[in-house]
Amino acid sequence: MHGPVPPGWLLVALCAAAGAYCLLRMRSAVEEQRRSAGGEALMGFGMAAMAVPATVFDPPGWVWPLYTAVFGAAALHALWTARHDARHLHHLVGAAAMVYMAAVMAGSPTHATGHGPGGSGLPALTGALLLYFTGYVLLSGVRLVPVPAVAGGPPATGWADRPELARVCRLAMGIAMVAMLLTM
Repeated sequence: MHGPVPPGWLLVALCAAAGAYCLLRMRSAVEEQRRSAGGEALMGFGMAAMAVPATVFDPPGWVWPLYTAVFGAAALHALWTARHDARHLHHLVGAAAMVYMAAVMAGSPTHATGHGPGGSGLPALTGALLLYFTGYVLLSGVRLVPVPAVAGGPPATGWADRPELARVCRLAMGIAMVAMLLTM
């Protein structure tokens, strides 16, 4: 993405860390954790790759259509999965946002030269995605507010089975999505 280099690298680190934790969640004993973790890992690593500052690495032209295809397939999978569980609609919106950003970058006349910001895309769609992800970030942040512990609560679980860490991972990717949409 286009923008200042230090925040770009922070975004890369945040997304890569979220993707790595999602890979760890794929080892969870909870089936729902394992099912959603793969798509979230793909999203985290895809966002990390897309967030590499353009001044450091300007990807070749074939990368953007590849991103569009990969995240288009992820969007179709999320749509198929959402038939049984509406919580996967967020994955659909996230994958569609990645398809949109990749398509904008592919069509950007400045991406080939590496100068200036990328194409702005469709302002209404960018604005709608910004509103969605900003609302998602705010709601996710509120959900992380700790609830007083009850004596005799559930036993401690492994790193892959911690629902609060999964929420933090999703929150981090939501924040990264807002930042990426703002730099379009």
